[in-house]
Amino acid sequence: MTKMKWWQKAIIYQIYPRSFQDSNGDGIGDIKGALKHLDYIQSLGVNTLWVNPNMLSPQEDNGYDVSDYYAIDPLFGTKEQSEKFVKEVHDRGMKLIYDFPLNHTSTEHYWFKEAIKGPDNPYRDYYIWADAPVGRDYPNNWYSDDKEPSWTKEPNGNQFYLHLYKDSMADLNWANPSVRKELLDIGKFWIQNGIDGFRLDAVLYIDKKEGLPDDPDAPEDGEGSGKLVNEHGPNIRKYLEEFNEELRKYNEDLLVIGEAPTAGADLALDYIGSENDMIDNVISFTYFPEIDDDKDSELPYDIQIGPLDKGKFKNEMNAWQIKMADRGGPILYWNNHDMPRAVSRFGDTEDYRDNSSKLLATLMYLQKGVPIIYYGEEIGMKNSPIDDLSGFEVPGKEKVVEEAKQKGYSVNTIKRQLKARAKNISRGVMQWDDTEFAGFSTVKPWIEWNTEEKYNVQSQDSDPGSILNYYRKLLSLKKDFLFVEGTFELKPTKETLYIYERTLGAEKALIYCNFSNKAENLEVSEDLQKEWAVILENQGNHLKGTHLQLAPFGAVVFRKQLIE
Repeated sequence: MTKMKWWQKAIIYQIYPRSFQDSNGDGIGDIKGALKHLDYIQSLGVNTLWVNPNMLSPQEDNGYDVSDYYAIDPLFGTKEQSEKFVKEVHDRGMKLIYDFPLNHTSTEHYWFKEAIKGPDNPYRDYYIWADAPVGRDYPNNWYSDDKEPSWTKEPNGNQFYLHLYKDSMADLNWANPSVRKELLDIGKFWIQNGIDGFRLDAVLYIDKKEGLPDDPDAPEDGEGSGKLVNEHGPNIRKYLEEFNEELRKYNEDLLVIGEAPTAGADLALDYIGSENDMIDNVISFTYFPEIDDDKDSELPYDIQIGPLDKGKFKNEMNAWQIKMADRGGPILYWNNHDMPRAVSRFGDTEDYRDNSSKLLATLMYLQKGVPIIYYGEEIGMKNSPIDDLSGFEVPGKEKVVEEAKQKGYSVNTIKRQLKARAKNISRGVMQWDDTEFAGFSTVKPWIEWNTEEKYNVQSQDSDPGSILNYYRKLLSLKKDFLFVEGTFELKPTKETLYIYERTLGAEKALIYCNFSNKAENLEVSEDLQKEWAVILENQGNHLKGTHLQLAPFGAVVFRKQLIE
């Protein structure tokens, strides 16, 4: 049997630094603040931290626009504080993963400042440049993540530079060996400074299609997608295998996770299959398909609310479980910094907030794979109360709002749609207590926040029935070999039920999940009561004989009792 790698047993906790804890009274979270809560994080049962970018940046994209990969942004602290944080994490027996934005840099980066000095500058080829053909305003029809042209004209010449994201984030030219060496040197630097792994941001787009062709699927004279044209390029295998091979000379146990938004389970195998050495696992956004029936076909689907298609969701999760079975399972997550919080999106924050928070955790994290817990989900944090159109971070927002208004949609309807789609709606400050600023800071935080009597760490820490202590029990279970190595079988049921079995030798667990706000009554085997023990459940479930009643958003974990 192949020896398991450390990260196949990882339970990861994601910290968004600016929202976790403010230590110096400027309303923005920082390294020293995160350091203060390492014991709390460890108490959850996690063994790995993922920290979003804290490298020097103009903060146009909250740190994903790096201007110096080797420096800590003073917004978050000092080099010495960073070194202490790394040491304290390791002293507690935990691993540390850093975000590594490597598709682009800030236009404030030294390389780019040199590149715009002219075509003869040695850094010119660090980025991607093109001319606009005669009769066209831009080199091609690509549009960026912000729904604006992917090309911006240089200030001192006639060429355009490529940016698949904001115009302040210029795409790097990975075809240039010097660029790849620079990025390798950066990776080596952070490994030598104690980092145990990287999350490679926007890694699908690093290889640009030869010739920079138009998007053929764009409407005539319409907006094409630079991201769709360039994802999964033909040279990406070469680039990532080279990257991995070199970095592993400095840490053979390095964990490399790739952000791969559009990758399904089959495509993920091209990256992490046993015959490849590109990356170790991927974070995919394909887990959560929506029902589009009620969406307006004349407006972008990706900014409109649609309920989760639970049938497709089950099929998608099952596919990942099957395909990734011999790789330790997929990444398991509900939340991150770019999407609304799961309890607001898939649960019920009005009537069943506790049960739906616990249900979501049970359904997702006891499957085979590596959980990523987003800060605050363990206390049932809901979306930030941003309520102004100007505060929603939605790509192409202005254009979308104008189009929706022209179609007769009210401002309140538009606001409701955008609020459910805003990237920053999940970035509210960590709720440590129920004081004015939620224990996060002594001053008004940088983003709108919730202060709640019950949904904070202080209130839940000593409450045995709290969401927080449910997470602690669940993550303790997750460390059991049954839930790490055991096989996975999804049981055929109606869409709103999610029932699966984990098996390891003679050991078995059955997980019953009611993914709805209606109680469910099930007929089960008589053996369930006689031979199985309930090892974890949320509120309101009942088993009597062959009758199992699952409460709204009910979850029950049974384990078969081994008879000696």
